[in-house]
Amino acid sequence: MSEFNGKTVFLTGAAGGIGFAVVKALLREGATVFATDSSTGALAELACDNLFARSLDVTKGADVERVVGEMAAQCGGIDFGVNVAGVLSTTAVVETSDVEWERVFSVNVAGVFHVSRALARRMAPRRKGGIVTVSSNAAGIPRKNMAAYAASKAAATMFTRCLGLELAEYGIRCNIVAPGSTLTPMQTGMWSDERGGERVIEGSLENFKTGIPLRKLATPEDIANSILFLLSDKAGHITMADIYVDGGATLHA
Repeated sequence: MSEFNGKTVFLTGAAGGIGFAVVKALLREGATVFATDSSTGALAELACDNLFARSLDVTKGADVERVVGEMAAQCGGIDFGVNVAGVLSTTAVVETSDVEWERVFSVNVAGVFHVSRALARRMAPRRKGGIVTVSSNAAGIPRKNMAAYAASKAAATMFTRCLGLELAEYGIRCNIVAPGSTLTPMQTGMWSDERGGERVIEGSLENFKTGIPLRKLATPEDIANSILFLLSDKAGHITMADIYVDGGATLHA
């Protein structure tokens, strides 16, 4: 994928889990990466001339617009964008407060909107580029105690597809990667003991949750590889696609 050499990528949620893996993969391929997160300390170990780390709260549209504009001006444009920033919620609907609902949607939906809008404004005049949003397989299947999270990811998914329809005439492709259970702190934080991974793979009849047919959890690198594919010329005729990377867990067509 040497085609990323010299390309510029704007990324959110860059300091951990999937985002961190995407940053590493893009740097290996020679891209210049503008990596943003609420805290960027973890990115220090990747420090190099091609990495620019900035603290950014994606819930604040004016801040997003300013930072994207500054980065685009710094390098003469942005080729690709990746929306990774996201938060989890695991409460039952009747126990979900207004504050919790708004917290989840402000990051998972408004954040994707703010970043994608800012990127689209810079990409459209150049008539090229690509945007990938990291959603979740929870966007396509009901989950107990995850209504806010699942609904927010479903909204981000449809927003990205609508964006792809609007930007297609400019040659800009917009796609979604929907991971299943992935070995990140977000996933392991839901486990009560060392058998958490085994239980995820087995599934739960009590919670109406299927297991993982491939009998393994995804790694952040698995998801990063899918993202790079969708950004690459190898996916040059793919747009508005929603790619599930979940080992078959949702039995998705």
